[in-house]
Amino acid sequence: MFGNKVVKVVLIASAIALQGYTATASADVAFVATQDGAPLVIDPATFDTPEAKEFLATGKNPYVGNAEAVARGKKIFNLYSCAACHGPEANGQVGPNLHGPDFHYPKDATNKGMFETIWHGTNGGMGAKGLGLMDPTDPTNGLKPDEVLKVIAWVRSHNTKLTGNE
Repeated sequence: MFGNKVVKVVLIASAIALQGYTATASADVAFVATQDGAPLVIDPATFDTPEAKEFLATGKNPYVGNAEAVARGKKIFNLYSCAACHGPEANGQVGPNLHGPDFHYPKDATNKGMFETIWHGTNGGMGAKGLGLMDPTDPTNGLKPDEVLKVIAWVRSHNTKLTGNE
């Protein structure tokens, strides 16, 4: 009789411990707005590639150093007119240099920080580029997280001393 109670207690304790472990293991990165540090709510379903899901879980950009992603990131950078302000090589024009190590927004030294800045925009004039934010009247307009990560990979390709994943 006593043995069954011990087994039940151990099973219940194990289930509770595993629940806590699962919740901790699946915790996602918490994003904040560059403008004011307010929480950003981004639909996890938009992180729809293995690389975007990895970024959501870790804040690390798996595309950094990936030649295909870097090439695609450059195309997206030009397609969305980023070059108009940041220059064709992202070294600054009207908008700031994106290579670092000195950033207008210091958090942009990390890939999470640069993602937040691109996704939600800045106080300095850059509008949000994230899906559904670029044009609030069209939820399909804007960059998906995977595309933002490729743009960041291209930007990071200009500075071999800073990957943003440090």
